[in-house]
Parts: sequence; C-alpha cells; structure tokens
Amino acid sequence: MDSVQALPYAHVAATGVMVGVIWFCQLVHYPLLALVSDGTWGKYEVAHCNRITAIVGPAMAVEAVSAAALCAPGIWWEGTPWTAWASLGLLAIIWASTAFLQVPLHAKLGHGRDEVALRKLVATNWIRTVAWSARLPLALMLLP
Repeated sequence: MDSVQALPYAHVAATGVMVGVIWFCQLVHYPLLALVSDGTWGKYEVAHCNRITAIVGPAMAVEAVSAAALCAPGIWWEGTPWTAWASLGLLAIIWASTAFLQVPLHAKLGHGRDEVALRKLVATNWIRTVAWSARLPLALMLLP
C-alpha cells in the first residue's frame, strides 16, 4: 500500500481518535471541571491543556493534512467525492471553533475559576462534538 492508498485510512483513524476524545471531554471531563477546587483550578486547567494537546495535537495534524490531501487534484480517479469536501468543510468549522471559542475560554480558565467561562466552554464545545461526529461517517465513506 502506498501513501496515497493509506491516506483515507490515516484520515479515518485520526478522525476516530478525535471523535472519542471530544465526546469524552464533552460528557465527562468538561463537566467535572466544576468540581475542581478554587485553590487548584488554574494549575489544573493549565495541566489539562498541556496534556490534552499531547493527545489531540498529532491527531488533529494528521486529520488536517489528510483531509486537505484527500481534496487535492489527482487523488481520486473520477474527481473528488463530495464527502471529502464536506468533511474538509466540517474540519474548518472545528478549527475555527477551537481557535476562536475554546482556546480563548481555556486561556481565561487558566487564570482561575470562572463559572461563566466554564458554562460557555461546555456549551460551545457542542459545535466541535457535533461536527466531529458528522465527520466520521463521511471519512468512512472515503475508504476504498
């Protein structure tokens, strides 16, 4: 199997990892942040960001590169499937949500407990949760 043939499999694997991570964060981890004490809140949040980045950083990088590559001319014999474009569009929404909503909220939470910011984090994270969940079946449709 060459790298072009492996591309959809790498894409599905990275997307699958991110779907699992995002649902875990949405239903377990983010709601449990409310139980962290005021005295350790900032340290806990910074540690969370550092540790989660080690997991999601490589997966998001593989996902982004493979999603873009799957839309590149010449990858498919009969033109790029609509599922590749739809998946890339959802990924753009995810990255925009991450950059403009979740990262600033995590930065704010890193300075100390903020109930409003925590509620916004849980609420706005649904954007990514739904978008990643929709990406997985699209990615699976790209498998040969």
